[in-house]
Amino acid sequence: MNSTIKLIRRFCSILIISIFLGILLNLIFLAVITWNQGDNSSGWQQAEAVAAALTLSEDGRYTLSEEEEKELEQAGAWGILVENSTGNVIWASGNLPKEIPRHYTLGEISWAVRGYIQDYPTTTAPQGDNLLFLGFPKDRYFKLMWPTFDYDLIQNFFYMILEFLAFNLVFIIVVYAIATSGIIRSVKPIVHGIETLGNQEDVYIPEKGLMSQLAASINRVSEKLRTQNYALRKKEMARANWIAGVSHDIRTPLSMVLGHASTLEEDTDLPKEARQKAGIIRRQSIRMKNLINDLNLASKLEYNVQPVKRQRTDLAALARSVAVDFLNLDNKGDYPIEWNTGEETGPLMVYGDPDLLKRAMSNLIINAQVHNPQGCTIGVEVKEEEEMYALIVSDDGVGVTPEELSSIQKAPHYMVCDSNTGEQRHGLGLLIVRQIAQAHEGKVVPDHSPQGGFLVKILLPKDWKEI
Repeated sequence: MNSTIKLIRRFCSILIISIFLGILLNLIFLAVITWNQGDNSSGWQQAEAVAAALTLSEDGRYTLSEEEEKELEQAGAWGILVENSTGNVIWASGNLPKEIPRHYTLGEISWAVRGYIQDYPTTTAPQGDNLLFLGFPKDRYFKLMWPTFDYDLIQNFFYMILEFLAFNLVFIIVVYAIATSGIIRSVKPIVHGIETLGNQEDVYIPEKGLMSQLAASINRVSEKLRTQNYALRKKEMARANWIAGVSHDIRTPLSMVLGHASTLEEDTDLPKEARQKAGIIRRQSIRMKNLINDLNLASKLEYNVQPVKRQRTDLAALARSVAVDFLNLDNKGDYPIEWNTGEETGPLMVYGDPDLLKRAMSNLIINAQVHNPQGCTIGVEVKEEEEMYALIVSDDGVGVTPEELSSIQKAPHYMVCDSNTGEQRHGLGLLIVRQIAQAHEGKVVPDHSPQGGFLVKILLPKDWKEI
C-alpha cells in the first residue's frame, strides 16, 4: 500500500512540475514570438521615413531619393502621396500597381487609413498637409479592421488571466487524474503482489487490464516459488528426520561403548596402559555423544522445531550457576574459571529460554576446554553493553590466528572445514550458540581475548519490562 501511495505522489509531483514548466515554456515562447514580431511596426516607421524623405522640387513636383526608392523595392512596397485639398495623387513610386486609384474621396481615404487599398495592406504618415500611403504585398501583413475593446475588459484583464489559468489548471488535473486512474488501478495489485512475493506468501493477480502480461508473469513466478518452497520444505524435513533418526540410533550403542570404557578404565586388574586407552575411548565417546546432541539441537533450531520457552531470566545468575557446575566437574583443576563480573553488577534481566541460554554458555566453555587440552583459565563476564546485555566467555589458551578468526567470522554458521581434519575446529558448538542467540534476537561476536586466547561474546536484548 505504501508503494502505491508513493506512486500516486510521484504522478502528482510530475503533474505539478509539468504544469509549471509548461507555463514557463509558454511564457518564454510568447516572449520570443513577440520579440520576433516587433519588426511588424517597421511598416509604419518606413512610411514616416518616406514621408520625411519626399522633397518638393522647384517645378512643384515631389521626388524621392534613390536610396528610399531601393528600400521600397526591397520591401516590395509602393507609395502614393494624396493631396489634402483635392484627394488627387500628387506623387507615386515607380512600382505602383495599375489597379491603384489616382483619386480618393474622404470615405476612401478613411477606409485606406484603417486597412487596405485594393486588398493591399497599407500604412500611413503625414507629409505636411498631405497624406502618404505605403502599400505592401497582400500576404505581408494582416490588419485588424475593427479593434474595439470594452474598458472594463481592459481593467479586469489581469483577473481574467488568473481565471483562465485556474480553469486550465483544473481542467488539466481532471484530465490527468482520469488518464492515470486506470494506470494506478492496474499498478496497485502489481505492487501488492510484488510486496507479497517478498514476504514469501502465495500471490495471484487477476490477469486483466493494462498490466495483464506483467500480472501473468508474477503469477507464474509465484507458482514456481510455491513449488520450489514445497520441495525445499520437504527436503529439509526429510533431512531433519534423518538426523533425528540417526542420532537416536547411535545413542544406544554409544552408551554401551561409554559404559564398558568406563568399567575398563576403573578396573585395577588391567595394566595401566590399557586403562589409559579405555579412558581415551571414554572421553572420545563423551565427545561424540555431545556432538550428536549438538547436531540434533542444531537441526531443530534450524527448522524451528525446538521450542523456545521464554521467561524472565537473570543472565548474571544463570552464568554464575553454569560456571559453578563446570568448576565442580573439574576434579583435576585443569580449567579454572574466573568470575570477571563486578560485585556491584545487579540482576541483568533478559526474556529468554534458560535451558537454551545455559546450553549456549556450556558450549562456549566446552569449546575452550576442547581446544586447550593442556589446560587453560576460562573467564566469564556478564555486563551491559551497547544497550544490550553481554555474556562473555574467554580463555588464555592457544587462541586463533587473525586468518582463522577472519574465517570464523566470515564462514556460514561459524563452521570451518578443510582437508586438515585432524586439527580441532570451532564448528558445531559455535553454530548452536549463534542459533540460540538468533532465537533470542541477539548476536554472537567472536574475537581474540585480552590474554591472547579466544573470546566469544553473546549479545542479548534487555527485558525492557524491567526498565
